[in-house]
Amino acid sequence: MTSRERVIKTLTFDYPDRPPRHLWFLPGVAKYRAAELEQVKSMYPDDLAVPGGYRYGASRRARGVPCEVGEYVDEYGSVWQVGEPGVIGEVKECPLADWSALDRYELPWELLDEADLSGVNESCAKMDTFAFVGTHVRPFERMQFLRGTENLLVDLAYGVPEVYRLRDMLHEFHCREMRMWAATDVDGVSFMDDWGSQTSLLISPDQWREFFKPLYKDYCDILHERGKFVFFHSDGNIESIYPDLIEIGVNAVNSQLFCMDIEGLGARYKGKITFWGEIDRQHILPFGTTDEVRAAVRRVKSALFDPSGGVIAQCEWGTKDPMENIEAVFDEWGKSA
Repeated sequence: MTSRERVIKTLTFDYPDRPPRHLWFLPGVAKYRAAELEQVKSMYPDDLAVPGGYRYGASRRARGVPCEVGEYVDEYGSVWQVGEPGVIGEVKECPLADWSALDRYELPWELLDEADLSGVNESCAKMDTFAFVGTHVRPFERMQFLRGTENLLVDLAYGVPEVYRLRDMLHEFHCREMRMWAATDVDGVSFMDDWGSQTSLLISPDQWREFFKPLYKDYCDILHERGKFVFFHSDGNIESIYPDLIEIGVNAVNSQLFCMDIEGLGARYKGKITFWGEIDRQHILPFGTTDEVRAAVRRVKSALFDPSGGVIAQCEWGTKDPMENIEAVFDEWGKSA
């Protein structure tokens, strides 16, 4: 069974030979711990991989170097401050902190206008892994980066006209990006938004359903129309919107399982959506013993795994996580095959 077949069988509940592997890692791991990263990747190769043969257009605004201590500006004009090497930092200056700037604000259309995906299909044809790409699509987070989190939450509470206008501007951009990828031979496309606090959604589920859910449904529809699998990531406790993600057609969800009732998620949603990881990166991966890591994997397996599929063995390697804990994740998952 090829990696591509394994992932598709997992997503369609068609009895893969084992759970597919997918290692995420923060930029600092690739930059400062490259030898360790290569060792783990050689021992436990990913079943999902990003194809080559593409680039987005060159940004007119971006400057500085992301993930290095200091300041950088992203493609949308948000100014980030990085206090620790190897992480993305925090937005400290927002282009739309004052709504008066909205009339003259331009999205970075050059990213899409000048994108070149001409080599993607050839790259996909040479892969036996599942061809998987991420996107810029993250409407809630992008609105925070542009407006500021506190400002945005107040805007949503009061329903100011400008917040709807900004949402719709971004949605046009995001739909075009999704159509761009849907026209290629990739197998799966992901988008994201970090929706949860440690205990609940950051806004009411009803408001989420009214304001944001229709956007996500459009992305799913665009991708499904061209036969792509839809992947979605969100940090925090998002239990309240799991049924909605299933309803709109998300095939695989990456969420912080250990912020939620893992056993309850399994009881309610196993067989309805693929759980795309994860293992606790707040406590267990950075601070736990290998025995505790293995126990965490066994807990996820017990609650979510089924021989028909529905689980991807995924974890995120933080800059200070011991290598042996990452190895323990995939070794323990291997025992479930």
